Amino acid sequence: MLLHRSSVVEDLIDLDTYPIHRLESPVRSELVAETRRQMDAVGCCRISDFVRPEALSSMATEAKSLHDQAHWAADAHNPYASPDDLSLPEGHPIRFFQDRRSGFINSDLLPYDSALNRLYDADVLTHFVWECLGVDRPIYRWADPLGCNPYGVMEPDHYFPWHFDGNEFTVSILVQKADQGGVFEYVPDIRAPGQENYERVQAVLEGSREGVRELDLKPGDLQLFKGRFSLHRVTRIVGDTTRYIALPTYVYDPIRMNRPHHSINYYGRATDLHVQRASALVDGLAD
Repeated sequence: MLLHRSSVVEDLIDLDTYPIHRLESPVRSELVAETRRQMDAVGCCRISDFVRPEALSSMATEAKSLHDQAHWAADAHNPYASPDDLSLPEGHPIRFFQDRRSGFINSDLLPYDSALNRLYDADVLTHFVWECLGVDRPIYRWADPLGCNPYGVMEPDHYFPWHFDGNEFTVSILVQKADQGGVFEYVPDIRAPGQENYERVQAVLEGSREGVRELDLKPGDLQLFKGRFSLHRVTRIVGDTTRYIALPTYVYDPIRMNRPHHSINYYGRATDLHVQRASALVDGLAD
């Protein structure tokens, strides 16, 4: 059985090696099983060379052409991209602010027929991601018009400090690697709804390496990650090459968006819909 719209991505995804469109394929079944094992064990997985080189080249060209329109961080952020809370003691994670030096090429800047949009719009990829996550609820492409599938941009000497995402699941595709640095570090499942685990979060923010894992992505790799529940960062960029990464994202709630303050901090603005849908974030977490 072929999943609907597989032809849309056959020039983007290496379907010869990873036949994600063939539900009966034993190769696909083992790939899903191995991905679930990695997600259960370390909260993250990598599928190497998932995106075809030609598509990767197209995405790199697109990101470079939009580079000058990237929104660059202007302020220090706490891990929750939320305002300071003076009622809390100094040193509390909500009061732990670090300078972020990085940018985003917002999703609404992408051409309609861009390679990244085509990947994100493909039902076959959404279905595959859902199976790999092994969750018992459906997932949806994110309604957020700015953050649903942006490019992350880090120039030389940029650093993206410890943070949580506003969406449950992120699929990262490294498009262009820095000369050095730009390593993804994370602490899997450090929090859950009803359990912020501030003490452990604070320890990591203050330099503890307990539970910290590293993943040095290569161009074309597909990474699945529980970004809302796992504290994570990208280490400082060294050298002259800009790092570009595509960030298609998925959520449980099809109408959810980032909270307005989160959208402004990361993407430079919030729309009326961000304000209207702020109350839809119902998992009880701090951000």
